[in-house]
Amino acid sequence: MLAALAQGESWVHGLPEGEDVLATVACLRALGADLQRSGRTARIRGAGLRSFATPHGILDCANSGTTMRLLLGLLAGSSIAATLDGDASLRRRPMDRVIEPLRTMGARIESRESRAPVVVTGTLLQGRRHTLPIASAQVKSALLLAGLSASGPTTVVEPTPTRDHTERLLRAMGTDVDATADGVVIRPSHQPLRPIELAIPGDFSSAAFWLTAAALRPGWSVIVGDVGLNPTRVAFLAMLRSMGCEVKIEGPSGDIEPRGMVTVTGQRLRATVLKAADVAAAIDEIPTLLVLATQAEGVTSIDGAGELRVKESDRIATMAEGLRRMGAIVEERPDGVSVKGPTGLRGAAVESHGDHRVAMALAVAALVASGPTTIEDADCVAVSYPNFFTQLQELTHE
Repeated sequence: MLAALAQGESWVHGLPEGEDVLATVACLRALGADLQRSGRTARIRGAGLRSFATPHGILDCANSGTTMRLLLGLLAGSSIAATLDGDASLRRRPMDRVIEPLRTMGARIESRESRAPVVVTGTLLQGRRHTLPIASAQVKSALLLAGLSASGPTTVVEPTPTRDHTERLLRAMGTDVDATADGVVIRPSHQPLRPIELAIPGDFSSAAFWLTAAALRPGWSVIVGDVGLNPTRVAFLAMLRSMGCEVKIEGPSGDIEPRGMVTVTGQRLRATVLKAADVAAAIDEIPTLLVLATQAEGVTSIDGAGELRVKESDRIATMAEGLRRMGAIVEERPDGVSVKGPTGLRGAAVESHGDHRVAMALAVAALVASGPTTIEDADCVAVSYPNFFTQLQELTHE
C-alpha cells in the first residue's frame, strides 16, 4: 500500500504468498496501482494517492481484516469512492473501531451496523488526537494512513504499545512520524512518499507454530532462520522462556525490520499468567500458547483477551472447543481463558471454524496427541501460510 502511494519504483522481495497478501494486491490493482509480481518479488510503480482511480466493482478484501481496515484509512482522504467487502468471516468482524475515529477526521464512510460491506467516499480530512480504548495495530495503522493526507498532525494514543511496522516504513519513506510519551504522532508533509526497496523477513507469527512445536516436549528442538525480530513482535519468546523453554537468538540485523535466527529447545514446562498488555503484545501467538499450556505444570491463566473473540473466529471459544475435544482442561471467561496441565492429549476430530491460526495451532497440538487428529476445513491455512502442512511433514518426517 505504501509503495503504491510513493512516487517512483519500489521493489519488495520475499513477499508472502498467503491469500491476505493476494487480496491486498488485487485491491491495489483495482484502484489503478501498477504492481507486477514475479515469484515472491513485486515491483510497484507508485504515482501518489491522487493517481488512484474509482474501481469498477467492489474491492474484495476476502478474509483480510488488515486489508479492509488499512484501505479505509488510505482511501478516506483520497478523491475517489469505493465499496469494500469480504467473505462471510470478514463481514462478521467489527469495523466501527476504525470507522468512528476516521469519521472524527471528517471521513465519509457508510455501513450497516459497522460491518462490511463498507462504502468510503474520499474527502478532505483534519488531523485529530485519537485515544484508542483497545490496543490494535490495525486501527493505529489505518489512522496513520489517513493522517498522511490530513491537515495538521494526527496522534494515536494506545493503552499498550502495538507492532510498529507501519511507523518504521513511513519513516523510511520520508514521513515525519514519531513515538512519543503522548502517543504516535504523524505530521504530514503532503509530499509523495519516497520509493523503497525492502526484503521482508520471515513472519514471526508463522514461525511461532514451529517454536511451539519444539517447546512441547523436553529435547525437541527447532531452528528458524531469517525470521523477523521486530521488538514489538517477539514478546512470545519471553513467554516461552517464562514457561521454561530454552530460547537462543542470533542477530538481530537489518535496517528497517530486524531479522535473525531463533532456536527453541523444549524443557519441562510450567504454567504462566498473561494480562491484557501481554495479550496485546502477542495477540496472534495466543492460540499456540494455549496448546503449550496443556503440557505445562499448573494453571495457565490469560486475561484481557476479549480481542480474540473478534478475530477470524472467536479464538477463545474455538481453541477451547478443539483442545477440550482432545482431552484438555479448559475454562473460558468473557475476556480470558485458563488451561490446567499437564494433560495427555488424544487425537480427535476438531474444527478450524475457517480460522487459519486455529487450524495451525490444533495441528501443532496433534503432534503430542495419542492417535490421529482430523482438522475440518484445514485448507484455511492458505490465508497466511499456504505450505504449512508441507513444512509440517518435512519437520516431523511423517
